Amino acid sequence: MEYPAFRICDLAVEDRPREKFLRQGMSSLSNSELIAILIGTGTRKQSALDLARLILQLAGNDLHQLGKISLSEMEKINGIGPTKAIRIQACFELARRRKSTTPAIRPKIKCSQDAWKLLDGALTDLQHEEFWILLLNRSNQIIDQVRISQGGISGTVTDVRLILNAAVEKLASGIILAHNHPSGNLSPSDADLKITKKIKEAAMLLDLSLLDHLILSDQGYLSMADDNLMP
Repeated sequence: MEYPAFRICDLAVEDRPREKFLRQGMSSLSNSELIAILIGTGTRKQSALDLARLILQLAGNDLHQLGKISLSEMEKINGIGPTKAIRIQACFELARRRKSTTPAIRPKIKCSQDAWKLLDGALTDLQHEEFWILLLNRSNQIIDQVRISQGGISGTVTDVRLILNAAVEKLASGIILAHNHPSGNLSPSDADLKITKKIKEAAMLLDLSLLDHLILSDQGYLSMADDNLMP
């Protein structure tokens, strides 16, 4: 009778690498636990964690050496086939490529014009309104730019919860709001001022700084911060 493969989920909860990662973070995992996540399933006699330990033993518990082991050597371990071996080697190849590249330089927002240049191409020529946010780190470098909503000719719905959720997810420290006026009028409406105040008050509760609110059109842009219109 053939027994099913030994899976990570067959281990006690406290022994499952993925669950441990979710509870305690990636740095809490041992080398064998990290490799076990790559392996996924074991054999009917050995768990993925057992196989991971055998792979490390093959490399003398040396990660540098493990990165040099060939597919054929790894496949000599019973339970490690081409798929599992390729997953492990692909992981090391990604690590090598990461080491050989330099981190991308994130644009830094020093003034309202910097923010406008980033958003101009996305918003200026639209015939409907869209609401976007720029998310910044503590150095005012761009983490991400996110479209929050898309509306009609004269307005779009802005959900404060979506904005704050995006900022918290990306671990942002600062937010810049932006939306377009297809009419070309750059003056903020009462609704624009009210939603800006609402977002600023909500952001403060999460220790987030609302830095500006831009209104864009084919006539240029208006910065509420530059024009002392921020609440």
